[in-house]
Amino acid sequence: MGETCSRTKPMGKAGKVEVSDIPKFRDHEPGTRNRKEKNYFPQNRRSKIKNMSKVSARRKIRHRIRRKISGSGSKPRLSVFRSNNDIYVQLIDDDNGTTIAAASSREKDIAAQKVNKVEKSKMVGAAVARKASELGIKDVVFDRGGYLYHGRVKAVADGAREGGLQF
Repeated sequence: MGETCSRTKPMGKAGKVEVSDIPKFRDHEPGTRNRKEKNYFPQNRRSKIKNMSKVSARRKIRHRIRRKISGSGSKPRLSVFRSNNDIYVQLIDDDNGTTIAAASSREKDIAAQKVNKVEKSKMVGAAVARKASELGIKDVVFDRGGYLYHGRVKAVADGAREGGLQF
């Protein structure tokens, strides 16, 4: 393990214990990361994500995506949030920090439909595309929000594309 000392240390009633039996610790605190010894940025991120909860893993992926993309007034960010029952979509101008338009599966005309969640998600994408076209927005940046581009998230994207948005 580490180097050893030849000094002795008193240990109360039990007598003296050789310190040479106790390994020396490294110069950093236990539990902290020593950047020289370990690879601080691992290449295999999925193995680290496996040990996290789903929510914290998605949060980490979402922040990694948000470092790379941002929306502006002319080309806003189409952000998707997916809960167990509903889906929410927003057009966000990150320069001003404002929401330009929003749609969700809880709106009356979409919630009244008796279809599955994927079909409702496609309607939400079409609804946000309709609202964007009324505001004169054609180009957007798609932000999947840390979710896989599959199922309801893909349906939102397809509905928005059919509604006239380009990304």
